[in-house]
Amino acid sequence: MKNKNISVLLGAAFLMATSAIGPGFMTQTAKFTKDMGATFAFVIAISVIMSFIAQLNVWRVLAVSKKRGQDLANDVFPGLGYFITFLVCLGGLAFNIGNVGGAALGLQVLFGFDLKLGATIGGIIGLIIFISKNGSRLMDKMTQILGAMMILLIGYVAFVTNPPVGTAAKEVFIPSSINFIAIITLIGGTVGGYIIFSGGHRLIDAGIVGEENLAQVNKSAILGIGVATIVRIFLFLAVLGVVALGYNLDPANPAADAFKIAAGTVGYKIFGLVFLAAALTSIVGAAYTSVSFLKTLFKIVEKYENIFIILFIVSSTLILIVLGRPAKLLVLAGSLNGLILPITLAIALIASKKKTIVNEYKHSQILFFLGWAVVIFTAYIGFTSLKGLLTLFNS
Repeated sequence: MKNKNISVLLGAAFLMATSAIGPGFMTQTAKFTKDMGATFAFVIAISVIMSFIAQLNVWRVLAVSKKRGQDLANDVFPGLGYFITFLVCLGGLAFNIGNVGGAALGLQVLFGFDLKLGATIGGIIGLIIFISKNGSRLMDKMTQILGAMMILLIGYVAFVTNPPVGTAAKEVFIPSSINFIAIITLIGGTVGGYIIFSGGHRLIDAGIVGEENLAQVNKSAILGIGVATIVRIFLFLAVLGVVALGYNLDPANPAADAFKIAAGTVGYKIFGLVFLAAALTSIVGAAYTSVSFLKTLFKIVEKYENIFIILFIVSSTLILIVLGRPAKLLVLAGSLNGLILPITLAIALIASKKKTIVNEYKHSQILFFLGWAVVIFTAYIGFTSLKGLLTLFNS
């Protein structure tokens, strides 16, 4: 395979992974670990399995059909693509508001900046990528470098906290309790909304499509979920080690508090750096993917794609500065993205059986039926948990 293809495949995987590993991902993990302790391991295991099934189904269908999510939806049912685009862009905007808030929190920890100033700086850094003529290449490299850095730094803190690994492993198979809101929030934060399409759309933009490239698409999809899973486990163990010692974490920024307790001032600064990296990569991923849903539906967006990406980031930044409450927005945005997943996954599964869309391609029956199981499960727990999510945000 050409070096260019390898770079794009890695870039797509890390774009997906780092879109998932945003500040919301970290805040969710810290909050639920604080609330649930070791039994949160079961939630992580279930969410990883379901995320893996959803991602493989969607990426394979996108690659074979050579169509982005919105065009796939319009082929399944005329006009549906516009509805999906509205949901994905709304979820992407909510997520990106939280991402900008995450950058602000990270800069506050590192340099003591006011949150509004931090949000402004975070937004500007995101803009720089898309002002560049080589924006796509810069995006690929940035997500890979910052993604690797996050794994190393969080892994270090997880090692320092000496968490009760045996207890967590037991909870994976024999959970003390099951928290459905936590499950839908984690799935939403990993493959919900725009996130599941981020890497797939990147591969389409690079021309890595068709049945002949399915092996590479599979590897990229698996790597993306794998990276997100490793970071989730490391972060869970890092926070669990602190919680197991009886510490109460600050609800305003539970992840920061955990890192500070675990490794003092150094740990606190590591958190700031990780949170900033997570925020910046997610700002880029959310903006790029959300606008990619608009560009085939509206010619003006396709013509001025970078300008619309810039406007998306600017809007997110301004809304965050006005609204505030970044920690709660981060948790809620992941949950809302979880509500979108059953719709987008169902569209991909229906498309996988339409010859007018995938030609003679035969989609895996195992993936197909497992995919429908995820659709039913996430739809049920998503909508039954909606009241609890709204209560969470209003509290």
